[in-house]
Amino acid sequence: MLAFITLSSLYLRYFLIIMIALSTFMVGFDLMDNGSELPHSANLVLIYTMYKYFYAVDMMLPISLVFAMIASLVELIRSNALAAYYAIGYSKVRVMAPFVTVAGIMVSIYIALHTTNFARANEFADNLRETSEFIRPTSNLFFTHEGNYIYFGNLYPLSKRAEDIRIFTFDKGNLKEALSATEAVYAGGYWNIKKAHLIRPPETLDLNASGIVSEDRTDLKLLKDFKPKILDQVYEGKVNFTIKDGLDALNLLENQNVDVAKITSAMYRIFLTPWFAPLLMIIFFSYAPVSSRFLNLSLFSFGAILITLLTWGVLFMLGELANNKTLTPEIGIAVPILILGIIMLMRVGNPLRRFRVKSR
Repeated sequence: MLAFITLSSLYLRYFLIIMIALSTFMVGFDLMDNGSELPHSANLVLIYTMYKYFYAVDMMLPISLVFAMIASLVELIRSNALAAYYAIGYSKVRVMAPFVTVAGIMVSIYIALHTTNFARANEFADNLRETSEFIRPTSNLFFTHEGNYIYFGNLYPLSKRAEDIRIFTFDKGNLKEALSATEAVYAGGYWNIKKAHLIRPPETLDLNASGIVSEDRTDLKLLKDFKPKILDQVYEGKVNFTIKDGLDALNLLENQNVDVAKITSAMYRIFLTPWFAPLLMIIFFSYAPVSSRFLNLSLFSFGAILITLLTWGVLFMLGELANNKTLTPEIGIAVPILILGIIMLMRVGNPLRRFRVKSR
């Protein structure tokens, strides 16, 4: 237990140092690049910096886990502490357990954070820079729902309000009715319209048929469960989903003939991509020498860092291709993680045969 605490503390120390350093570098670079475009309010600049830090943590946490493992291994090998653990009877599994356990906990916390607005930190920061507001209105939304064609002139996700609404209802390819309203508010699972104007065209072009029917309607409830965040993110092509928003969107849109590839891709990136860090950690540990006499530590650490950056870059690139629908989410995100897991299993092999180091 003492060894577990000691190794965990060593790993956490390096992890915090590396993550803070990488996040600060990322935020500092962003402030230098966009400093002239920021609001002239000190409070808004501080809030912008905070959101950018959240976004930097979102980007850098998985890779920091791997870098911290590399730094911890180098220290253990250079100080001969790793050889000492093996000498007193510890197996590689027991030595590796604290690192993998802490990394697994951090990845789980990382995924849990995406149930909050932590996932939308970059969106909030960009909105502050461009409009000095956390959430800016979305304009000219045109979408379909249950066979209806709907147009929103302006959507305000934060206040759950929309302006300039047009709803066109079709039946067998023919326009059945057209509804227009100046405002709608989302409450109770519906878009509520206090006053709307309804137009019905004639059913046939027969001269004896009745003409266009026009009437006013009040207190309408439409678009059940079509939440403002779903409208704002799905139809604007945004990928800053919280887990709840993503699952709600998938549940609502699966039968609406709407392409949900971006939503699926966002969910895969939240739940699957961060696990590349523990997989790489196990692979690197399997290559770690007992002593610096058996391998050049500088070469080992350089190679490990290079492989980590290449892996992270490839996963990021494939994730972006999946977001842009060039690749399917399964091929762009799930398959690379599966391949990395297979490589890890091939490298580890039989734990009892490969990882057990008997004391002399």
